[in-house]
Amino acid sequence: MSATRPPAPELQVQRWFNAAVPVTLQGLRGKVVVLHAFQMLCPGCVAHSIPQARKMHELAKGSDLVTLGLHTVFEHHTAMTPVSLEAFLHEYQIKFPVGVDQPGDGHPIPKTMAAYGMRGTPTTVVIDREGRVAQHSFGAADDLALGLFLGQLLKA
Repeated sequence: MSATRPPAPELQVQRWFNAAVPVTLQGLRGKVVVLHAFQMLCPGCVAHSIPQARKMHELAKGSDLVTLGLHTVFEHHTAMTPVSLEAFLHEYQIKFPVGVDQPGDGHPIPKTMAAYGMRGTPTTVVIDREGRVAQHSFGAADDLALGLFLGQLLKA
């Protein structure tokens, strides 16, 4: 079944927070990865996806499930700088690795956001153990549905 899934594009990140070394999907091969794309000024991100990712990270410690954040800024660029993000991560007690998406070449859409065809934030991308996109959803992902899907991937 996973052979029909498209390979996940490598993350194009200009800086990592909460990570001692840069994170790569290649380096996470063999684990299930949940990539939460967000913006600090996105109400749906702040209200739902960030708390969901934070809880997922806490519950999955010691397992084969890795939670990653991707701060992908496609609007309000001057307000959402890495300095602002660092304060935001501290205030919201976000402990999982968060990458800052590389700016687009001459357009407002960042590189990883474009590579994944994201429509906006919040976006949740689940990557299976083989490095393939298993699920890609725009908007607030339902906790129970996401948990059930992740459970199936983790037991496989």
